[in-house]
Amino acid sequence: MRSKMMGCREEHQSTHGSVLGGKPSHCVIYPPKSSIVAGELERRNNDWFVRTKVASDLMVQVGDFSFHLHKLAMVSKSGYLNRLVFAKRSEGHGHNGGSLKIVLDDLPCGTNTFESIVNFCYGFKVDVTAASIAPLYCAANFLEMSDDLHQGNLISKTEAFLSFAIFSSWKDTFKVLKSCESVSPCNGNLNVGESSDTWWFQDVSTLRIDHFIQVIESIKRKGVKPELVGSCIAHWTAKWFSGTTFVFDDPTIPKHLTQKLQRITIESLINMLPAEKNSVSCNFLLYLVKLGLKIQVNSELLSKLETRIASMLEQCCAQDLLVKNYGDKDTTYDVGIVIRVVKAYVLLALKNSRARLCIVGRLIDGYLTLIARDINLTLIDFKLLVDALPTNALSCDNNLYRAIDMYLKAHPSLMEEERASVCKAMEYHRLSEDARQHAMRNGRLPLKIVTEFMLLEQVKMARSISASKSNINPRTTTQVIMKMNNKKCLEKGFIAPQKEIMLIRKEVENMKMQLNQLQMCKLKLQKQVQRSCIK
Repeated sequence: MRSKMMGCREEHQSTHGSVLGGKPSHCVIYPPKSSIVAGELERRNNDWFVRTKVASDLMVQVGDFSFHLHKLAMVSKSGYLNRLVFAKRSEGHGHNGGSLKIVLDDLPCGTNTFESIVNFCYGFKVDVTAASIAPLYCAANFLEMSDDLHQGNLISKTEAFLSFAIFSSWKDTFKVLKSCESVSPCNGNLNVGESSDTWWFQDVSTLRIDHFIQVIESIKRKGVKPELVGSCIAHWTAKWFSGTTFVFDDPTIPKHLTQKLQRITIESLINMLPAEKNSVSCNFLLYLVKLGLKIQVNSELLSKLETRIASMLEQCCAQDLLVKNYGDKDTTYDVGIVIRVVKAYVLLALKNSRARLCIVGRLIDGYLTLIARDINLTLIDFKLLVDALPTNALSCDNNLYRAIDMYLKAHPSLMEEERASVCKAMEYHRLSEDARQHAMRNGRLPLKIVTEFMLLEQVKMARSISASKSNINPRTTTQVIMKMNNKKCLEKGFIAPQKEIMLIRKEVENMKMQLNQLQMCKLKLQKQVQRSCIK
């Protein structure tokens, strides 16, 4: 690293402190020789002058200050100034020995940084520290002071010291990040502290929680995208928590202090989450809820986190709700945290439109199909999710029926009453025709539910037949059929045996055939009427 510094010398420890050990680091950059022999840079009110025998032929304005300089010294090191000077001369400025004026309104640093730039261009040494290196590096990039233009130029030297300061100690790293606040307009282009790449996540994830908090606070102030901050927090959490176990194996710390550290860590992670919408994934937030419940974090903080997840449900997919469990007797995925969030959503959704409720209803039905085959999923938890939302949260029960059928198949030992309680939320009129037909032939459903569906199917058929036979009262026909079947199948809660179910199915099929025949007759009659009218 020292050989790469190319003229950047570290001061002795006795004077400025060592670069290592977290003490302040200091560097003196010695630039290449300038083509102009000059004295020091001096200030007179808002004007800066270089003491030299050659008259100034370039004035650079930075904010409220004017620097009276020389084109030869500045353009030989700066590609950006070189282009501006060339453009000005092409427009006819600066001829006949006149001085060119350049205004740098968008220079990403202050007057002090540009003063260092001028000193470098004129061959004067430049003092830099961890607190001043980032603005100088940004300014050097903005002014295009690369080695392609002049060997040993400012970009390479500031870049070398920037890397040296970052890798020397975290204290210096924080100073560098803090200094970036004043140059945030340029860091998006120069990738100082922020990049679309996440290579730095791995380095930051090695920090303990107190240092990590400082880094996150610094990059937030610097304007790093909330999504990147959220991803960094998720990466750090995955590094320090294996499942729900805190990776902190210091045997010298008592167990009760380790538990307290875990609680403080989780609460700190929740508090530092970026507040912006979609900055953190729903799945990661659910994982934090899981950790928080295990470690017993502040209940109010946990409630706010659950409310935040609840507000995101309408934009989630079923896979977002899958958070793994790690116990042998646990369900594959943690269902309890999803139940808590759905309950929080119900409290929020009291004033929501039915369309929005239906979005979450479909989400929960999809989630149920993903977890229904889990043999460790209790009937209580399954029913809590099935019954969690209001009845108007669903317009179609097809996915719910599918989930219930999968659950009954994976839990064949359920009693008849238990199976009936699971199916209560499923309604005949919210099933498609195919789903109804499947349900009426499904041996896993309780007989009471199958019988009810068949009776409703008969009622539907009777109404259709009655509508075709205008001389029959639809209400009377329906009542007669219901009375007959009630007498057969449902006396005082008695559930029809399998033979009765088969008879009812046969009746339904016969009624369907009659309905088809009636419809065909109706069509023939309509055609005959049309022909007679034409004649």
